[in-house]
Amino acid sequence: MNVLSHENNFLGINEEDLHTYFTSKCIIQQLPYEHTSSFKTGSKNGPHSIITNSKYVELYDIELNEETYKKCGIATLEKLDFEGKVDEEAINLIHGETANHLSNNKFIASLGAEHTVTYGIFKALQDKWADIGILQLDAHSDLRDSYEGNKWSHASVMARIHELKPKIFQLGVRAQCIEESQLMKSSSNIHCWYANDIWDNDNWMEEVVDRLPKNLYITIDTDGFDPSICPSVGTPEPGGLQWYSTLKFLKKVFQKCDVKGFDIVELNPSSDDDITAYNMAQLCYKLIGYKYCL
Repeated sequence: MNVLSHENNFLGINEEDLHTYFTSKCIIQQLPYEHTSSFKTGSKNGPHSIITNSKYVELYDIELNEETYKKCGIATLEKLDFEGKVDEEAINLIHGETANHLSNNKFIASLGAEHTVTYGIFKALQDKWADIGILQLDAHSDLRDSYEGNKWSHASVMARIHELKPKIFQLGVRAQCIEESQLMKSSSNIHCWYANDIWDNDNWMEEVVDRLPKNLYITIDTDGFDPSICPSVGTPEPGGLQWYSTLKFLKKVFQKCDVKGFDIVELNPSSDDDITAYNMAQLCYKLIGYKYCL
């Protein structure tokens, strides 16, 4: 299995037994697939930007009182090659790679370009855990049946996942079309907490957590956060999730659920902003900490 050396891996981990594939419980899967970006292009550079900025993240977590990587080991895989592969063929590649890592009992943190990659990951998880649900943090519901003529668009990823019939829990949505709203209202499997309903209190947290299934996957679109935290995204929307309240919620999720993996997608790095990639590297490390240190 090809993994990156300590000079190039997530966090810059140099202890060999803590960054090689077979000695690590957790892996970082890089999925720079970008084919359907509709507003700003460049998300294919997102995974690399997160890895690069992660080298400046402190290895010690104040909240958890741990150097998380020493509890689990974190191996960083080389970028998956999507040359000549788009739409369903690209998704099948992601599905196969993810299934292989699951067979090796790895906890998979995926860094994606466009949100389309989540389908391939989730399908592999659902093949192994039929009752798994999905928690989505996102500015957009991504429930269009197709977008610009493509049913594998990033704007349709949750519509495709909805066809797999899992329980879907959406948080922070603040932009959608009427088609998406109608699907949400007609489906018993989609549960959404809009950004305007949760911004000024934390009462929603227990309500969401109480409804989550035991087995869970988490997908995080970077634009779910407010642009003050993550300005470099493909489709920014004002009024997003805040940092500490989101971490407070996600900690509760990990305490209640058996989280089987997560992804961070749709980061669109710009030349004059490192804060978005740095913050998402922080988030990635924090979620690994919630998995192994709570």
